Amino acid sequence: MLARFDRSRLACSQSTINRGENWRFAFFSFSLHLLGGTQRLDETYQTYINRVTKLTRPLTCLNQLQNVQESPKFKQGEAIAFPGYTVSSPTCNLDSQNKIFYTHLETARGELLEKIGEGLLVPVPIDSFHLTIADLIWDSDYRDAIAEDETFELKLRDRVDSSFEHYQQSMPERCPVSLQLLGIAVRPRAIEACLVSKDEESHNRLLQLRRALYQERGLIALGVRQQYHYTAHITLAYFGGGVESFDRDWFCEVLTDFNDRWTDSHEILTFDRAELYKFDDMTHFYREPDFPFVHF
Repeated sequence: MLARFDRSRLACSQSTINRGENWRFAFFSFSLHLLGGTQRLDETYQTYINRVTKLTRPLTCLNQLQNVQESPKFKQGEAIAFPGYTVSSPTCNLDSQNKIFYTHLETARGELLEKIGEGLLVPVPIDSFHLTIADLIWDSDYRDAIAEDETFELKLRDRVDSSFEHYQQSMPERCPVSLQLLGIAVRPRAIEACLVSKDEESHNRLLQLRRALYQERGLIALGVRQQYHYTAHITLAYFGGGVESFDRDWFCEVLTDFNDRWTDSHEILTFDRAELYKFDDMTHFYREPDFPFVHF
């Protein structure tokens, strides 16, 4: 069942947009003409596989390492405020089904950090490990939204709940989602474990849920939008200090060695629900009792 919360707590009806939301209403009106853009950012299963498998290859790794930057989400190894909302799989501390998967991932991450040494990477706590499904709003956009409308968060949760209902109606048959670990990829400010759906059914279920969220008019009116192609990932660590001077060729060799070890490992992440999470920074993801969730 979907989690429910009291919609009567909203101070105004869903059809009303207050003065503080004028900029989001303008964006909403414009976005109605661009809903096709969410489809353009979607990919077929095979296209997704072709794109994501390249991310863990040595040449891609080396190219990405030329452009890495220190993450602004951390300062001197400590997480700084970076609030917002996301939809993801259950976090590791709440996911008893995938304890072995996450333990193996943490072990590999620990070995990697030991080889690389301190300072270059800031690890994410294992309790906050999760598979991102759809980032919604964060940082300055989130701060501006709650400053302009004290009921913003209630509205956001309500519209996410509605999106989950729409997904459930479009995909009435239950079927868990399974993804296979491909390896570690380098991103501009982090390293991530990249995953690919084990089958087209799992890929399509994730795709449909993202569409239900990013094409929900109420969420668009609140400033939520799809900004990039989806890459199923679990963030392992962020780049800290020393990014200007580390040996990129050696770093790439270390990552390639780890990825080669996973080629035939068949590490599988399986989950049967997606949940709304709030985060205060990149180390603290949590849920309130009335946050919505949906079963796959």
